[in-house]
Amino acid sequence: MIKAKNQYINREISWLMFNDRVLQESADKNVPLIERLRFLGIFSNNLDEFFKVRYATIKRIVLAGKKGKSALGGEKAKDLLAEITKIVIDQQSKSLEIHADIEQELEAEGIFLINETEVSESQAEFVKNYFIEKLSPQLLTIVLNDLNQFPLLKDTEAYLAIKMVLKDTKKDQKNNEIKENRYALIEIPKSIDRFVVLPKEGDKNYIIILDDLIRFCLARIFPMFDYEAISAHMIKITRDAELDIDNDLSKTFIEKISSSVQGRKISDPVRFVYDKSIARDTLEFLKGKMGIEDTDSVIPGGRYHNRRDYMDFPSLGRQDLMYDKITPLPVKDLSLEGSLLERISEKDYLMYAPYHTFSYIIKFLREAALDPKVKSIKITVYRLAKNSQVAASLINAVKNGKKVTMQIELRARFDEQANINYAEELQAEGVKLIFGVPGLKVHSKICVIEREEGDLIKRYGFISTGNFNESTAKIYTDYTLFTANAAILKEIKIVFDFFETTYKIYKYKHLIVSPHYTKSLFKKFVDNEIESAKLGREAYIKIKMNSFTSYEMVDKLYEASRAGVKIQLIIRGVCCLIPGIEGMSENIEAISIVDKFLEHPRVFIFGNNGNPKIYISSADWMTRNLDNRVEVGCPIYDEDLKKELIDTFEISWSDNVKARIFNGEQNNVYKKNGQPKLRSQFAIYDYYLRKINSKNLKD
Repeated sequence: MIKAKNQYINREISWLMFNDRVLQESADKNVPLIERLRFLGIFSNNLDEFFKVRYATIKRIVLAGKKGKSALGGEKAKDLLAEITKIVIDQQSKSLEIHADIEQELEAEGIFLINETEVSESQAEFVKNYFIEKLSPQLLTIVLNDLNQFPLLKDTEAYLAIKMVLKDTKKDQKNNEIKENRYALIEIPKSIDRFVVLPKEGDKNYIIILDDLIRFCLARIFPMFDYEAISAHMIKITRDAELDIDNDLSKTFIEKISSSVQGRKISDPVRFVYDKSIARDTLEFLKGKMGIEDTDSVIPGGRYHNRRDYMDFPSLGRQDLMYDKITPLPVKDLSLEGSLLERISEKDYLMYAPYHTFSYIIKFLREAALDPKVKSIKITVYRLAKNSQVAASLINAVKNGKKVTMQIELRARFDEQANINYAEELQAEGVKLIFGVPGLKVHSKICVIEREEGDLIKRYGFISTGNFNESTAKIYTDYTLFTANAAILKEIKIVFDFFETTYKIYKYKHLIVSPHYTKSLFKKFVDNEIESAKLGREAYIKIKMNSFTSYEMVDKLYEASRAGVKIQLIIRGVCCLIPGIEGMSENIEAISIVDKFLEHPRVFIFGNNGNPKIYISSADWMTRNLDNRVEVGCPIYDEDLKKELIDTFEISWSDNVKARIFNGEQNNVYKKNGQPKLRSQFAIYDYYLRKINSKNLKD
């Protein structure tokens, strides 16, 4: 029997390999140059979140004295922390090399990133004025030597650690004269763009990073110290981001979450990153004052941290160095003119953002808000856009006398405060809020409205794989089904009933709902394929997900593979399954696609003896989604839409430009198959464009 450690890829290691695929995009010379910088920013931002959540969780296991081997895929927690740190150091080193290459290529395009030593005389005046007028009033500067207590450093914020060697000397214990050092911290302000665009000189663009602008002006910050040398090196810490929610019965749920979010600001550090050229005495001074421990990840890095800011690198008007913006397409036969509800009452429609315009969701909600026959709207919310048209539409509905119920998940990771703010605003406007189910996050993406039609109440709604967020809908790929199917929408209403009566477990004939049924039903579908394979029939499973970490479901697919079921997996992120192992997974292939858009849909296709069963869902096959969240999977019954989902899956599967192969080595090799180059995200847009054009030709 195969040992456990050979059956699964460790979840954390697999996640780091996903982030390595993001890093590959920054190294890919076929990716536009400024977009490559932005992928470096995504890589850095991902790493920050990883340490705040996953690394912090493993550290808690170590501090609790637990080995945690079963939960960590056979790895001892302390060994895993060391392995993670080693991988991250290697990746950080690689990212610095990529950054240096990109800088050279930018220079060839007439774009120069200069530091404080490279500021010309003509630029110096601009830099000084910028510092005086914009930057200086916002600088937080703390001299450390005489403080009784070290200041609390903000999570993942960047700081310049300042060392000043004073001209005056003092005597040590042996009566030797020594130079006195003064240490200080300067917080890099978030309210100012990290990249300061300097006046153009001819055809050349110059940019100075805010950190270097501060370095250039250090003498203006510390004129009160008589020093002979001054240096500035960047540091940052990452804090544990797990929410510790108290059990105070006198507090509302909003108050508990608010308190927990505030608690993050003083939670334990789990990672310390520093400029590797920093003086040893400065580093030891800081580590001692901050209480950095052996269980923390200490990462020597480059001159600049918080490279997540590269996600907002200025375009400088150079559209040739960025991806072309696509024009979102209309859904075939579903016009934004006239009534959406009328069209949806006739048949189901499938929207695939960002290839299709997100305007359909806003139009649906706005029409429902104004239609006198619509009596109620119920919707789940996980992450809303900063200035959400979804929220505005719901407020509009309340003002028009509709009964609006929103289930809002206050524990949506890193969006807690934003959701608290929206909850308070919407509640003040008259929206009825539900805060979910005790012990379960609500991750489902569903909406149902009720409309009076004659003597009957008819329901309309939509079910999605992604958040109802018009900002992320421009860069996340997600399916949304618009339907008036009475059976499906009756069960959507039952899900909302469950939110309000959480002790009652309902049964569903159509939807697949976590935490009660998702795992068992998907296992049943896999068993059906196993049975077909044993009878010599065609048996296959095609799945597209973000992450696959449930060992129970991994084992189920191994069982199916051994029975002869052909399995194709498209997993963007973490995949604990190892494909292609003889006697275990030889009938399983798995790829990951990382490209211009973030692959986000969950699609499940089962052969079902020639009559495919197809579902879209909010749930990945992760323990949290299967057992600890409210998720909704929805069947696709319309034959045209089933074909569309199969077609787009096959296009993704045929990708031989941006697809990487999962294997035991976790080496992110690109898929090569000798076929003409096919880049699936571009090909899917063309697929939908052809649909529109063929309709226009027929018209």
